[in-house]
Amino acid sequence: MKLDVITLQVAFGLIAVTLLVLFYGVSVRQQQSTYSKWWCAAIACFLTGTALYLLDGTRHQVWANPAGNALLVAGAACVWGGARVLRALPPKRWLILAPPIITILASALDSPSTNTWSAGGFLLGFMTFFIALASFETWRLKPDITTTQRPLGVASALLGLYYFGRWIAFLTAGPDSYTFTTYFGTVPTTMFTMVLLLIVSFTMATLSTEQALRDLKAQASHDDLTQILNRRGFLDLATAEIRRLHSKDTPCTVILADMDYFKQINDTYGHPAGDAVLQAVATACTRAIRSTDLVGRYGGEEFILLLPGATPDTGDLVSGLISRTLRSMQPAFDFPLPTISYGIAPLAPGPDRLEAAIAAADTALYDAKSAGRDRAVQAHFAHHERPEPPRIAPAIPGTQGQVHDRAAHEHPSPGQP
Repeated sequence: MKLDVITLQVAFGLIAVTLLVLFYGVSVRQQQSTYSKWWCAAIACFLTGTALYLLDGTRHQVWANPAGNALLVAGAACVWGGARVLRALPPKRWLILAPPIITILASALDSPSTNTWSAGGFLLGFMTFFIALASFETWRLKPDITTTQRPLGVASALLGLYYFGRWIAFLTAGPDSYTFTTYFGTVPTTMFTMVLLLIVSFTMATLSTEQALRDLKAQASHDDLTQILNRRGFLDLATAEIRRLHSKDTPCTVILADMDYFKQINDTYGHPAGDAVLQAVATACTRAIRSTDLVGRYGGEEFILLLPGATPDTGDLVSGLISRTLRSMQPAFDFPLPTISYGIAPLAPGPDRLEAAIAAADTALYDAKSAGRDRAVQAHFAHHERPEPPRIAPAIPGTQGQVHDRAAHEHPSPGQP
């Protein structure tokens, strides 16, 4: 029994339309998945390009064949674009647009009215290129990005190998040869592509769900204004990080940072100015820490940092770097930025280590405020978690007096100016 090419192409079109409707309705409109948008664009290009091939043998072949070739190349480019987005890398626009344009121009110059394989070398070469790139990007995904990395990588690798073999057979034997028509012609290619389309589509559905869950988790654990961890998110990750410390003797430091007279900025310059300052301090904290450290907005104008493997003396250095980084941002503001006071505490032994360290850092922060602000104070622990007298670091050079003090004392509790 010989399969009818047109019937097979129509079946492929129906499957593609069904998948396109499902993906657009669920992954794109409901979940707003970025790479699902790329995948929908790829399916739309493959569907339209294949439909145009149905006009081969008619007077419309002269334009339909080159357009179909360009759309297939564009579909392969969109597959690569989606794989790039999975790795949080923007696809290069020129690389998406140039190959389809080259393909349609080459097809237009290769007798498209009579040659159904006009510019076939460009078509198969570019498709092989993009599918290979997509496979490469998929295999480079971090394991924590998706649970479907392996089936997605295998499917894209198989498709890339198939199109590479198809390209080589076209160049060496020609489209009318027995090898090409038997193993790489329209019928085997359509069947092979349909199977892989179903595999990849179900994989992409899983990816969309996983991304939606990650986005919800990120929204629940991050502060909307500053885009750093919120209080709950910080405490959860800090607790997990402390559990991962190699031993109880591994040093770890907590820093509480509170802006001095933040309420004065809100009262004088308005809440948008206060929001801008909060964002600037969050940026300064993020720039001052390592990738293994944590930073979060603890409440109001108070920020919290966890420095695994670091001593309180390192905390002194980090607090100084935060203040200097914030001071370097001053030219971007038309009002004086506030100074920051810091409370620094080591992670003490015993139960409730994190809570004890935060409490000690809070006490040290209060001492920093009482000592004149714009400084860092360390809280030290002796054995059995008995706190030693705090060590007050001098005011951070060049930061005092940026906002005029209106009061003699200030308590650094969250939400309090």
